[in-house]
Amino acid sequence: MDSSQYCRELEAHLCRKNGGHLVRIVGPTFEKVCGWAAMGVPLSIACRGIDQYCERYYAKGPRRRPVRVEFCEADILELFDRWRRAVGVPAADPDQETADASHAHRGSGLPQHLDRVLTRLTAVRTARPEADALGRVLDDILDELGELRAVTRSLRGEARVRAFERLRERDRQVASAARGAASAADVDAAHREAAVELSPFRARMTHEAWRQSVEAAVDRLLRERLGLPRITP
Repeated sequence: MDSSQYCRELEAHLCRKNGGHLVRIVGPTFEKVCGWAAMGVPLSIACRGIDQYCERYYAKGPRRRPVRVEFCEADILELFDRWRRAVGVPAADPDQETADASHAHRGSGLPQHLDRVLTRLTAVRTARPEADALGRVLDDILDELGELRAVTRSLRGEARVRAFERLRERDRQVASAARGAASAADVDAAHREAAVELSPFRARMTHEAWRQSVEAAVDRLLRERLGLPRITP
């Protein structure tokens, strides 16, 4: 879609999050949002950033003022960086790769992150009690993360590195189990959506890098449709 349509889609999504209150994306804000589109921020990621901000905002109690899209910028760009790294899309600025990698390995807020993951996984498991392969993986992860949460503040050095390696392994297991639980039609639909999301980056990727990125994006989409969170911070 072009930048104007991108802005209108975000405007409509924000209107729904604001209970029907329309806040127009115009002027400098329009230019800012067009910049997100030019960067290749997928519409789904931008909408999720809005959702994330609104969830925190309204959790504090009733608010008189509607949320404006520029308030959500930090959430949107952070989710975009995570998405880009997860699917293997290179940054336009090589220096940004180093900055992102440094941020990814700081491990700040691990207890809070695990609290959120445990809450979401518990909700998914409650809504999906089947004793299939995915269910067994989720049960194992819930047990392990519960144990890890109890000792996170004491993790140091090599023990912390091993903990993060284990979280990454659990992410791979969740992705594999989610794909195994999906129908062929769902996987095909996810491939089409992934190709659209990644299309702005196609020209600067090799064939193999494109293939790997599409498959990583498919895993993410299938997980999101099941409500499964990312295990690794």
